Amino acid sequence: MKAIGIFGGAFAPFHNGHLRLAIEARERLQLNEVHLIPTAQPVHRPDSHVTPLRRLEWIKQAVRRERGLIADEREIMRDGPSFTVDTLIELREEYPQVALLLLMGADAFAHLHTWSRWEQLLELGHLVVFSRPGSTLEPSRETRKLLARRRAYDVSELHAAIAGHWYQFELPLLDISSTRIRRLLKSGHSVRGLVPDAILNTMTAADVAALTQDDDATTH
Repeated sequence: MKAIGIFGGAFAPFHNGHLRLAIEARERLQLNEVHLIPTAQPVHRPDSHVTPLRRLEWIKQAVRRERGLIADEREIMRDGPSFTVDTLIELREEYPQVALLLLMGADAFAHLHTWSRWEQLLELGHLVVFSRPGSTLEPSRETRKLLARRRAYDVSELHAAIAGHWYQFELPLLDISSTRIRRLLKSGHSVRGLVPDAILNTMTAADVAALTQDDDATTH
């Protein structure tokens, strides 16, 4: 293998926007695999009322027939808070010569300085930041000095080294969010077309009740 994507989140629920982002990343960034990693005890936001194991099972259902998309349980099996840097340390130990690409949204990138040991992330892998075409993406004031000379402008730069760069990945983002899905469920409306059928067809009343309790949370 030459490159692996790491895509973490609450995934409450995992939806078609998540799935499409993972597929686009796999194909356009020339990744061998994309690891989809549900958080267990996120530090920056409240955890979902849906159990981590249930969210992992949803991801498994959604990606069962998708080549190279891996439902990764490492954070929910680890004790304590879910720190991304610890996940990258584990993956770097498993794949010492493989480029690791941490996939994140523009909002997360803007608050990167609040992450635990954020400077170490670039020692372990690359940062790939999703953005809409034509949008301007700049590091925050707190991260600008470190990131100033680390920007990559071509995918080949991410494959030429196993870590150390950040890259703006422009793609049309689907207008789907977990917040919107939870609110539709809460009001009794259909979410078909927003959530993979493999998940929707097995979603129980207990699942819906747990998701609607997340309605005021900040999970996406």
